[in-house]
Amino acid sequence: MIKGDKLIKIHENDNVAVALEDIKKGEIIKLGDLEITAKEDIDTGHKIAFQNIAENEYIIKYGYPIGYATRPITAGEYIHTHNLKTNLKGLLEYTYRPELNQETSRLNAEFMGYVRENDDVGIRNEIWIVNTVGCVNKTAEILAKEANQKFAGKTDGIFSFTHPFGCSQLGDDHLTTQKILADIVKHPNAAGVLVLGLGCENNNIPEFKKVLGAYNDKRVKFLVAQEVEDEIEEGLKIIEELVDYTQTFKRQPCPVSKLIVGLKCGGSDGFSGITGNPLIGAFSDLLIQHGGTTILTEVPEMFGAETILMNRCINKGIFNKTVDLINNFKEYYMKHNQEIYENPSPGNKKGGISTLEEKSLGCTQKGGTANVVDVLDYGERVSTPGLNLLKGPGNDIIASTALMAAGAHIILFTTGRGTPLGAPVPTIKIATNTNLYHRKNSWIDYNAGQLLEGKSMDMVKKDFFEFVLRVASGEVKTKNEQNGYREISIFKDGVIL
Repeated sequence: MIKGDKLIKIHENDNVAVALEDIKKGEIIKLGDLEITAKEDIDTGHKIAFQNIAENEYIIKYGYPIGYATRPITAGEYIHTHNLKTNLKGLLEYTYRPELNQETSRLNAEFMGYVRENDDVGIRNEIWIVNTVGCVNKTAEILAKEANQKFAGKTDGIFSFTHPFGCSQLGDDHLTTQKILADIVKHPNAAGVLVLGLGCENNNIPEFKKVLGAYNDKRVKFLVAQEVEDEIEEGLKIIEELVDYTQTFKRQPCPVSKLIVGLKCGGSDGFSGITGNPLIGAFSDLLIQHGGTTILTEVPEMFGAETILMNRCINKGIFNKTVDLINNFKEYYMKHNQEIYENPSPGNKKGGISTLEEKSLGCTQKGGTANVVDVLDYGERVSTPGLNLLKGPGNDIIASTALMAAGAHIILFTTGRGTPLGAPVPTIKIATNTNLYHRKNSWIDYNAGQLLEGKSMDMVKKDFFEFVLRVASGEVKTKNEQNGYREISIFKDGVIL
């Protein structure tokens, strides 16, 4: 990486640089031994050519092509969607060319967590109200509000999560809803769970129990609203029992190897692949060295960088599962007659990202350099320590819900544009630039922009790792927790009656 006063070149093979601040037309900029004159205004986070690029020649960033030049580009020109086009098209065939990383010595550390009766570990001691159907969303909200008032200080909080499903869905969508809700019930951040049903829905409690499987009846309680005279009164009685059960748990030292962390980005900008996502990748590698687990999702944002992940799969079987993960998602777009590579979003483009390859090469850095140990279907829970890939779209709420349902205690969420969104689990927002960190401090928990201000990755990685452990230990509440932003959204693909 070569950094000048106003430009940064990420990889030695790159033929573009990224503006660290706004550059005006006619301004002379230095980068190492090179000096160029800007031929146009270039916004912060956007790209400038620092050498001549021929028509159809690859444009290189992160050491990889991010597309090709649609016309000749001269040094000093602004590079974006007007003169850069994606190389991606259609389905691809892949060959397994393993580039596995050698295992490093195991590190040891602890955090303060809650050990459940089944030996799962939680990082919060909350009570969750899980609806079998959207018809009782408001009932659940009222119950949570009244219960928090009545039992204040006795738990880490009582929460409900609204969703519109649980009835009138067919086939796979209905089962998907049941699986995600069952995953939420099983999540160890909830010391106690009230499953709230209406009574006449497709996903009625007897049917839901078939998907849920075995459960601890001290931890999981059920209420059918149609079967009682006053569902609020009955609900509060049940929650009181759960509060008593919750109070039997106390924080105790737990090995970091028990920690499961989801990796996510949203509202990316030109610095996401330079600061925030590499920081998360460094964290992921460090957590895995401690025996912990990370989960990477947002499959459409792997397109164009997928071979990097495929070649880190621990064996041919996991490689084949990764190929299926990628191609099945492309086929999902094709089934709906949609463009596979309709990405980045308008916000991404405004932040300086031009093509899906560019976005993906930045996004996949969240997975660090660790080997890929498993590939999870949507709604599947993680079981193998290390880096896992998870089927899920890029949509922020759906992807965050999928990570939580897969077992993530915490979600690390980088953003260059800013978002208040939060999952039911602590969602650590990481700003990719210092301006965002200060401007939206009510949303943002950590500043990765300091990596552009003289601090080394090793220094920031260690500080961030300690910050995450403080969050896990309950010493720090994330901004989404403080603001009450806890949302879920469930993926659907079919019709609704």
